[in-house]
Amino acid sequence: MIELPKNLTIHPEIGSPVSPDLLSHVLAQIRLTGDLVYSCTLAPGERLELETEAAHVFIVTQGALHIEGEEYGPMAIDTGDLMMLRRGAGDLRLGAYSAPATIVLCRFRFDPDSLRGLVSALPRRIHIRRAESAGWLEGIVHFLMIEAGDMQPGAALMVSRLIDLVVIRTLRSWIQQGPTSGWLGGLSDARIANALKAIHERPTQKWSIETLAAIAGMSRSSFCERFAALVGSSPLRYQNEWRLTLARDLLARREARVGEIGLSIGYESEAAFSRAYKALFGHSPRVDYRQRDDANR
Repeated sequence: MIELPKNLTIHPEIGSPVSPDLLSHVLAQIRLTGDLVYSCTLAPGERLELETEAAHVFIVTQGALHIEGEEYGPMAIDTGDLMMLRRGAGDLRLGAYSAPATIVLCRFRFDPDSLRGLVSALPRRIHIRRAESAGWLEGIVHFLMIEAGDMQPGAALMVSRLIDLVVIRTLRSWIQQGPTSGWLGGLSDARIANALKAIHERPTQKWSIETLAAIAGMSRSSFCERFAALVGSSPLRYQNEWRLTLARDLLARREARVGEIGLSIGYESEAAFSRAYKALFGHSPRVDYRQRDDANR
């Protein structure tokens, strides 16, 4: 078996630190860089313009920001509320309605080396209401604005780290609100999260339902039912999709040949790997293998 490249995942058996929970483990691989924090006031009828390719978090500090789009009816982001947009505004329209609205806006980008499958599992938008952010948001916003106006050495790094904290705390608060799907859905149940964490940390292991159920501390039938309800797929299918997601990331980086990557994630032949890859992503692994060269031409 070809060894996995060292940056594919975390391997506790070779001495790497193990994250104590699934969210920490996943967020360690979803790296982001925050580069801008500012406050602005929108006049009645004025819209908020956001950079298309960047992700954003904004907090309404006064008034209300109204949002609407093709998928959503009109809604208000009230004073003290937070919203995170994974990528630009798209077809969403954001602006002040009948009174001025003051917001603090944080811009960030997911680093290219982050696993795309994990980033795409994040919801398009997350809305955290004031009551759900009590005790943490006001303090972080205070420090964000201090650092945003500070020209001292290290201010840019401080802003980026504080945006990290905002994003992580936003995800934690959102998970507590109710059910979702994918790896995020599994976080709402500590037992399922334990099984997901094992899959994430040891993707090449040939897991059985019985072993995963034991890790979760559940019976086989209860584990399968609960896993499917929260995550949206069976445990073994999820493991296969996770392995292929890791492979896709490696292919884009071109750290090994196609066949070697397939073998490294547990497939016995390049043909079997290619069939599974195409079934999930709709194209052969060689398409993603060539992606970086094509992008640089």
